Amino acid sequence: MRLLIVDDERPARDRLRRMLALAPGIESVREAADGLEALRMVESERPDALLLDIEMPELSGIDLAASLPAPTPLVVFVTAHQDYALRAFDSEAVDYLLKPFDQARLQRALERLQARLAAPVPTVAALVSPPRQLLVSERGVTRVVQVADIDWLETADNYVALHTPAGAPLLRQTLGALLEQLGPGFVRCHRRAAVRLAAIERIAPLDKGDCELVLRGGARVPCSRQYRPALLALLDPARPA
Repeated sequence: MRLLIVDDERPARDRLRRMLALAPGIESVREAADGLEALRMVESERPDALLLDIEMPELSGIDLAASLPAPTPLVVFVTAHQDYALRAFDSEAVDYLLKPFDQARLQRALERLQARLAAPVPTVAALVSPPRQLLVSERGVTRVVQVADIDWLETADNYVALHTPAGAPLLRQTLGALLEQLGPGFVRCHRRAAVRLAAIERIAPLDKGDCELVLRGGARVPCSRQYRPALLALLDPARPA
């Protein structure tokens, strides 16, 4: 089992690493000192599970857990605060370790992780839950963008503009990779754009088979003729084309 410890306090990471050294079945243990470093390591290292502190500067463990990319690693929260338990299990955490805990309690959490990892893997891709929020770094500040607030997406050089009612922050990502991450709620409508299906209010035809998607918030998004048939097939047939 490959584990990633995420905690902003070095003594807490060191103690947990020493305890993990006594546990069987651990293949590797890596460390991250904050949520942003952990997110980068999840994408590059692909750990099986995170042992995740909750109260950390800039990005909390709860926000990190909600922003993990697919395939999503399992999460065990490790915290000195019991007040977050309900929110932690709402994020589908496997366990909630309340500091200070002993070796036996840690071992029970590891056994739960191993049992989940050994369970049959669903074969239906749709069972992989898309993230509920995305993390956008702007001038050294990390902004949390709720996926439900995104109306449409637009490529901007090496970034994707996340168009929301509050603005359009830029995420360093390709449009294709982001659409794979967000799942079927978003569909490509143009070489440079994609739209959240639930945000479409009506479709305005243009020349040569192209059209314009008018969103509930008033935005108008281009839809080229090559993407129009697939988009119409996903919408309610009663909608005007």
